Amino acid sequence: MNKLIIIGSGPAGLTAAIYASRGELKPLLFAGSKSGGQLMTTTKVENFPGFPKGVLGPKLMVDMITQAKNFGTEILNEDVTKVDFTGTEKKIYVGEKEYSSKAVIIATGASSRKLGIESEAKFWGKGVSTCATCDGAFYRDKIVAVIGGGDSAAEESGFLTKFASKVYLVVRKNVLKASKIMAERVLANPKIEVMYNSEVKSVLGGEVVKGLKIFNSQTNKESELVVDGMFLAIGHIPNTKFLKGQVDIDELGFIKVQEGLHTQTSVDGVFVAGDVHDHRYRQAITAAGMGCMAAIDAERWLNKN
Repeated sequence: MNKLIIIGSGPAGLTAAIYASRGELKPLLFAGSKSGGQLMTTTKVENFPGFPKGVLGPKLMVDMITQAKNFGTEILNEDVTKVDFTGTEKKIYVGEKEYSSKAVIIATGASSRKLGIESEAKFWGKGVSTCATCDGAFYRDKIVAVIGGGDSAAEESGFLTKFASKVYLVVRKNVLKASKIMAERVLANPKIEVMYNSEVKSVLGGEVVKGLKIFNSQTNKESELVVDGMFLAIGHIPNTKFLKGQVDIDELGFIKVQEGLHTQTSVDGVFVAGDVHDHRYRQAITAAGMGCMAAIDAERWLNKN
């Protein structure tokens, strides 16, 4: 029987582990087969406090892992396949192997929706990104493309005009799905050019992105678009498949917290942290902050119970 099990090894899960282990909870953390979260696939991170010259994403996560281990966190690089929160003992399964705990923190994050084309993976972190807030400053006076037609795409496009000389908004349909006010802002911005009825067929370049091959469904023609970077803004998928209805989730699939109870889910003793709950900010620092909150909430819950 463990006091606390943490599921997830991004900034939220590892920060929770650091706090919990310093609190003598001796947490067991399931890092997954690919530990470290989304920052393991990024290059330079310049907006995480404490690194005036920036830090490589993988280095930041490896240091967090080391810090958690140094304070006594046990880390297993295993994927949780299902859970059972129906009893007072919370049961966690890796295949047929069962682990039990008094309290659980879910910090499994969310995966960015991708186009699913081969060249997208080739240039991931080399000009292909999902976070304008994180990477926009790297494209000062350059040309970029944002893929998507909803509010997120409109917001990312507007943000990128602070840095980029031009932003192409590549929209699959013949209209923007964004809310009226967001769409109006896009259309009024002289730096943004909307490409309707368009989709990316491939990403072009050598070591880094140099352009996109675009298919226009109205003309049935392909063309090459010269850009220095591509930002995906087609949504996120919360990593909650293994939960199978064990906790309440919202209409977008993200885990709900109980009103006034901060990080407490619908199940007593089960807490949530990071992007698996937060689909508004989606930043490493906000995920880490919520990991701290979840660890403190879990510790207080354990003391009370």
